[in-house]
Amino acid sequence: MLDDGARQRLIAAGDEFRELEARLSDPATHADPAVLRSVTERYRALEPVVAAWHAYEQRTDDLATAHELLGDASADDERELAEHEVAEATSDLERLGGELRELLLPRDPHAGRAVIVEIRGAEGGEEANLFARDLLQMYTAYATRRGWKVETLSHDPSDLGGVNQVTFVVRGDDAWQRLKFEGGPHRVQRVPVTESQGRVHTSSATVAVLPEIDEVEITIDERDLEVDVYRASGAGGQHVNTTDSAVRVTHVPTGVVVTMQDERSQLQNRNRAMQVLRARLYELAERERDAERSQDRRSQVGGGGRSEKIRTYNFKENRVTDHRIGVTVYRLSDVLAGDLDLVVDPLLHDERARQLSDAG
Repeated sequence: MLDDGARQRLIAAGDEFRELEARLSDPATHADPAVLRSVTERYRALEPVVAAWHAYEQRTDDLATAHELLGDASADDERELAEHEVAEATSDLERLGGELRELLLPRDPHAGRAVIVEIRGAEGGEEANLFARDLLQMYTAYATRRGWKVETLSHDPSDLGGVNQVTFVVRGDDAWQRLKFEGGPHRVQRVPVTESQGRVHTSSATVAVLPEIDEVEITIDERDLEVDVYRASGAGGQHVNTTDSAVRVTHVPTGVVVTMQDERSQLQNRNRAMQVLRARLYELAERERDAERSQDRRSQVGGGGRSEKIRTYNFKENRVTDHRIGVTVYRLSDVLAGDLDLVVDPLLHDERARQLSDAG
């Protein structure tokens, strides 16, 4: 059963939900995109909470009625029916109470956002770039399984068909919830295609995960930008464009640099560079506001060294190990084929367990 504190929070949530409903009907809310986004996001966040609370209240009334029927029952069949109603209502209340306790946990502020993912080959030369390609294919297959949409922003292939660097956006209602765990160094242990002696090598690739940020959420002063344009080129220096369409945007105050060259249009490349720049600057501001967040981010990318890793992919043992929670699955081929929930689900369960424990 819910304690008094949880009940008071749920009553307050119901009051706030009704206020938000009224604001969504107000033309003034729709006149300001930032306000509309904020109100809509909060409304959607409270919707399942209020629905579950209404269901809980209804079953509480049902339980009280069943107890009254049980007390008034004079025949065995009436008593048996009332006892069944009491048992069912009690079971439903336990289930709904658990759901409500989870729904009352602090909501991730980036839940529901699109996700910008950056993958780079790190330590291990060309083998690291080939592994970066494998990670790209894994995330693309995972997105397909989850029904998400993927848009490539930039893609720099390596000489042997790997990936020096790739940046893409993933759009889906639960994309951030499930991909936020992927940030950090990923380590691979296998025999590289370039290895003639059959020896196992250890290499790594880094993954950075950023929430996509709208223009209304962060203001970038054009005077703080240095924009360079140059001719785009493909792998091996082969020109893929005959005009100066590639764009390098430098945010002078922070030193953040974003380069885009995949599109034929200079304007398209600039827009994509700004899309990534907004995400990086937003995250930088978050890190400055929160020292713990800063430490989390440094642990995401680190130096890409072999000693730093969040996850290991061991081909010989068909094993994937997530070092943060000590989970190992011996289904490496399935994970790389896009069945990433084998690793993500335990991470979600661990996060939820810690939140519930902190909430008391």
